[in-house]
Amino acid sequence: MNFFVVNAIVSLLAAIVLHELGHFFAARICAVPVKQAGLGWGPKLYGVRLSEVDCQLRLLPIGAYIQMDMRVLQSRPLMQQLFVLGAGIGVNLTLCTLAWGTLFGALNLALAIGNLVPLYQLDGWKSGMVICRRVFGRPSPLVEWMLTIGGGAVALAVLIRAFLSF
Repeated sequence: MNFFVVNAIVSLLAAIVLHELGHFFAARICAVPVKQAGLGWGPKLYGVRLSEVDCQLRLLPIGAYIQMDMRVLQSRPLMQQLFVLGAGIGVNLTLCTLAWGTLFGALNLALAIGNLVPLYQLDGWKSGMVICRRVFGRPSPLVEWMLTIGGGAVALAVLIRAFLSF
């Protein structure tokens, strides 16, 4: 395997893990319990419990996640909720700045921008939901559905535009 491919895989893995660690430490700062941390998706291959957090390695090496106690997170003030949800993006932007001009820096920038898009289950979408619920004082299925569909449409438009640029 050539050096570029190994560098790309290791850099992407590191960027993803550091993104999730940003959420993890922000949750800890705001006293939001973290239940689970996972690397990958799909069936669990391996798991270990580290200080109240169930850490898992999953079959498909795509992405990572931090599962928090959502009831506690939603009870926090709006700024704390947005801090926890935006911490991963903040880590990626910081790493992008520190590693500017490298593949690692570019991957962190791509992760930060990608997570800002209000696409279902990404940080931008979750932040949008938090803001909508605060504005309306309760969940609003119509508004949340519009945010979800609208975010998907924006993401699709950006993807099509990117492919047409090549």
